[in-house]
Amino acid sequence: MNIDSVKTLFELFSGESAENFAPLVRLAVDETEKMLLPNADASDVRLGFLAAAIANYRLRQIMASRDRSQVTYAGKMLDSGAATVSGAEKLLRDYLGLCSDLIKPQTFVFAAFS
Repeated sequence: MNIDSVKTLFELFSGESAENFAPLVRLAVDETEKMLLPNADASDVRLGFLAAAIANYRLRQIMASRDRSQVTYAGKMLDSGAATVSGAEKLLRDYLGLCSDLIKPQTFVFAAFS
């Protein structure tokens, strides 16, 4: 996986400079590499998009938690970050689905037999 292309995609998704969030991008790349199946092609282009979507989702979570510390004139908490986190989560789910043949399943279903 090419870290420079992941940084470029992260900038596209988030609108933020990848240099300011380089540790976050590196962490997302590592997380993506750990999700790979043993026989998966690590150079597949889709994995770069997935890593950038993970980094964007983590950034939106961080930003939303920071925004919640502000209050309005009436004392209510702001909810400005919820929409961006939701959008980043949908983007991440789309890329998880797109890469489903390359990564380990993200869900586990218990089955019972009688």
